Amino acid sequence: MGEIYDKLIRCHESVAKRISFKPRVALVLGSGLGDYGNDIKIEDTLPYEEIDGFPVSTVPGHKGRFLFGYVKDVPVVCMQGRVHYYEGYPLSDVVLPTRLMHMMGAKILFLTNASGGINLDFSAGDFMLITDHISCFAPNPLIGQNIDELGTRFPDMSSVYDKELCDLVRASAKDLGIGIKEGVYVQLTGPSFETPAEIRMLKALGADAVGMSTVVEAIAANHCGMRICGISCVCNLAAGLSPNPLTHEEVQEAANAAAPLFKKLVTDSIIRFGGLHD
Repeated sequence: MGEIYDKLIRCHESVAKRISFKPRVALVLGSGLGDYGNDIKIEDTLPYEEIDGFPVSTVPGHKGRFLFGYVKDVPVVCMQGRVHYYEGYPLSDVVLPTRLMHMMGAKILFLTNASGGINLDFSAGDFMLITDHISCFAPNPLIGQNIDELGTRFPDMSSVYDKELCDLVRASAKDLGIGIKEGVYVQLTGPSFETPAEIRMLKALGADAVGMSTVVEAIAANHCGMRICGISCVCNLAAGLSPNPLTHEEVQEAANAAAPLFKKLVTDSIIRFGGLHD
């Protein structure tokens, strides 16, 4: 076994000594959803620093722990705080949590994030169902020796975001009366926000929203054979589309304002996921 897989096994063994809970859905909580744990029936918690070799989130507002519990009767593991490439971790560490949640038993990965809107039809506070993605400047997390225990060397990427899961999110939004856009999410490395010229480039490439996470996690999950869906909360207009300078505080404030509706949409979607066959 290679070093990356050895580390993953070590982390899984460390979790297994503490947690017997088997999740079905893995939920990554982006900005504004950090307190989502208040909305689920928590069975157990595990801080990242208590997992042998696990990377620890350094982003303000990210608590840095796993929550294990139930959304209605659906067993869920939530990441309160994700790990980003811009924090200085190798990409194998950035996607380690995704792979670890898969090893815990999760079949579905539900990704959430905060983003900047590129599509001129978007406004701050909009939700965007991710229908496809573009990876830009961030290296592919599968580079290097393939981990055959997880997946094939050359995974197909033509349907990363599961059609059935997306349909269920659409149905949730409709029944709840929550407007939801759809589009292509692009990940850049960060931590600096994009320049106006980069935003023009991304718009020409077909991107609707931009952020600093999610795509590498989706690639790793797809490699593992997980079913994936994602919702992005558009927290501001991207550089060059607004007269105001971009700040992390602005993103956090917009995400917090959208959080109540976001929580309802995530909860209802997960309940619907519970009715699917693996």
